[in-house]
Amino acid sequence: MKALHIHVGERARAHIASQGLRPQDVRLVPAAAGGPKGLMLTHLDQHLFGRWLPTGGHTVHLVGASIGAWRMATAAMPDPGRAFADLAHGYIHQHIEPEPGRQMPSAARITAGFTQTLQDFFGRDVEALLSHPRWRLHVLTAKGRQILRRNTLARTAAGFAGLALTNALSRQAVGLFLERHVFSSPGEALPVPLRDLPTQQLPLTPENFLPAMLASCSIPFMLEGVPHIPGAQPGAHWDGGLVDYHVHWPYNQMDGGLVLYPHFQRQVVPGWLDKGLRWRHRATPALSNMVLLCPNPEWVRTLPGGKLPDRTDFKALLPAERMRVWSEAVAQAEQLSEEWQQWLDDGCPADVLQPL
Repeated sequence: MKALHIHVGERARAHIASQGLRPQDVRLVPAAAGGPKGLMLTHLDQHLFGRWLPTGGHTVHLVGASIGAWRMATAAMPDPGRAFADLAHGYIHQHIEPEPGRQMPSAARITAGFTQTLQDFFGRDVEALLSHPRWRLHVLTAKGRQILRRNTLARTAAGFAGLALTNALSRQAVGLFLERHVFSSPGEALPVPLRDLPTQQLPLTPENFLPAMLASCSIPFMLEGVPHIPGAQPGAHWDGGLVDYHVHWPYNQMDGGLVLYPHFQRQVVPGWLDKGLRWRHRATPALSNMVLLCPNPEWVRTLPGGKLPDRTDFKALLPAERMRVWSEAVAQAEQLSEEWQQWLDDGCPADVLQPL
């Protein structure tokens, strides 16, 4: 495989070596925050949710933060193949004109534009995706505590500065400033125990779906925090990736099944502020039952610009150039799904598996 790498924990390796990998083995699919990087998983998502996983006939939990929440909600739509293509096209071609005199649009303008985008994309399918017979959707947000409980520029700046400083000392410090909220569609309960940080688990309903999705994508200073989500206690909600950037959870404590993780890199980083803290990028026993699919870094260097699409492209490239580069990268990423299908067709050979 030239484009796709498959990384596994020890339990997952043993399972594949003895039994291969079947759709019914998969209990949970996480989806990371990461903005445009998630576009590279479009073809994998179409294959997994449109062709492969539906043949398992069982319940699968879909967990996501930020663009990961958007992807997992898309997976539960009536026609996921078409919906993922629409998601990629819409994300690539988004462009919000800044207000006069500004180089970049304000947070208020971006928030208004994104709110309309979510409404247009999900509007008529919300009830259908929440009542999907097999997929259980879990949308992650980060609710502000103490100084971050209210959404003002001064409080936001001071709160996130304090969070950045204390998080560098201890991951547990996140709980002083933010509370993980998990909004879940009806059905089976989330099979992963969450005791590491303050956490609230709440129903995901037609009334709070769009506010929860908006909040899960609300990057501080780029978008406004959502001041209140129906069904939750009052307080501002922010991007779920602040707490759970790559959803590094204790999956090894599930009562069975594997975690299948379409990701854009090998590392599963706990929180957004841990990106620069390399010692928190290591695999842990919590991931022992994980199968992670990601692009080969050498293959990534063959993409336009030699990298994955990312948010720096909004400033570095003119809109038309950015759209062209991202479209080319997504088209090339079809190779990931082709190599995944070939691996399955070959009987899931264990000799290509790599450690997390």
